[in-house]
Amino acid sequence: MVSRKSALGRFAFTMIELIFAIVVISIAVITLPMVTQITSKGIESNILQEAIFAGSAELVGATSYYWDANSMLDANFSRLERVIDIANDCNATTNLRPGHVNQPYHRRCLNDNTINPTDVNGTFPSLDTAEHASQIMFTDATKDSTGYKESYNSAIDVTRTGDVKKITVSITNSSGTPITILSTYSANIGEIDFYKRRF
Repeated sequence: MVSRKSALGRFAFTMIELIFAIVVISIAVITLPMVTQITSKGIESNILQEAIFAGSAELVGATSYYWDANSMLDANFSRLERVIDIANDCNATTNLRPGHVNQPYHRRCLNDNTINPTDVNGTFPSLDTAEHASQIMFTDATKDSTGYKESYNSAIDVTRTGDVKKITVSITNSSGTPITILSTYSANIGEIDFYKRRF
């Protein structure tokens, strides 16, 4: 007759089972700090990427502003942004600059060709009002980078050369090290009525 041993008859782990359990626990203990470190780096990278996206959104938002507050000084006459006569190349009779299309609802110079192109009282959101010094990008205490290594700042600088303004957004970390610089240009060309655009 064959004798059978019941599992209930075992009173202890075998040596191989004990070694295997120790190895598994050791691997878990060693890898846990690495997993935490990788997760932390991933979160830092996500916050950095969000800062770059936020800077890009600031840049796009600035380009939607009027070129200059003076562009809307004849707002009672037209709801369109007008060309400022910087180089005295606008025709005083037709309010057209060379290259303008002489049709209704197309680009025009301001009615008053003597207007000096400087920003006035912020009545209309212009590129000059978009400019700001370095400021913290994430200000909501429940959603910012609190608890992580870095916080991020953005600054918008607008410089003008003739009929063109360069808009630059600079993203820096908390120590002032540049992360990225984004730039675009906006020209003093006015706008046309969007109902009449052909494209």
